[in-house]
Amino acid sequence: MLKVNEVSKLTGVTARTLHYYDEIGLLKPSVTTDSGYRLYDDAALERLQQILFFRELDFTLDEIKKIMQSPNYDRHEALRKQEELLLKKRERLDRLIELVRKTIKGENAMSFKEFDMSEIEEYRRKYADEVRERWGDTEAYRESLRKTADYGEEQWKTIARKAGDIFRAFSEIRHLSPGSEEAQALVKRWQDFISANYYTCTKEILAGLGSMYTCDERFKKNIDAFGEGTAEFISKAIAVYCAE
Repeated sequence: MLKVNEVSKLTGVTARTLHYYDEIGLLKPSVTTDSGYRLYDDAALERLQQILFFRELDFTLDEIKKIMQSPNYDRHEALRKQEELLLKKRERLDRLIELVRKTIKGENAMSFKEFDMSEIEEYRRKYADEVRERWGDTEAYRESLRKTADYGEEQWKTIARKAGDIFRAFSEIRHLSPGSEEAQALVKRWQDFISANYYTCTKEILAGLGSMYTCDERFKKNIDAFGEGTAEFISKAIAVYCAE
């Protein structure tokens, strides 16, 4: 666990900024001691890293909060995009370094294209639009934001464990028909779980989630970690449930 001043030294984020992030619910300390000290663990530092990444893309703090508290937020996908952006920046720096070397050698290097930021800026805009579309602001997300604002680390761990229990239960009956009584009862349990912990999960929203579980490879991979074919089984069971 690191104190505020230690996190500040490690990350370059001021203590005042960390306090503000805590106040608005963007980055809560992992533990607040009886003496009032804010302590941050590795999970909190990882979240801070993601916040700084989105700040690099010029997202507002309000937007970042809504995106990262969306139940559909995929941290690994965000990191993959971060890597792509950094590679673009590295390519530009490599071109600038080469231009400097040519200039030092006295070569005729009256070139300015290496200073061009248009490619990186275009990439930033493209990714920003994609993120807003995927994890952006809807009524469901606003409700999720309100409901999850005060969740602490232990509560998030409990929610993750309970979600895993439901996916595991689906996996254990995936040999049955998606329309079976057991499967339909689990779909109802999953719908109630989402409503209780995130937002009111209507059949319309549930149907969209069911489709995403198989169409989006990241969700499919995560769910199939409980057993090959689990994602497809859940998707089919949800389709039956929502058709009624």
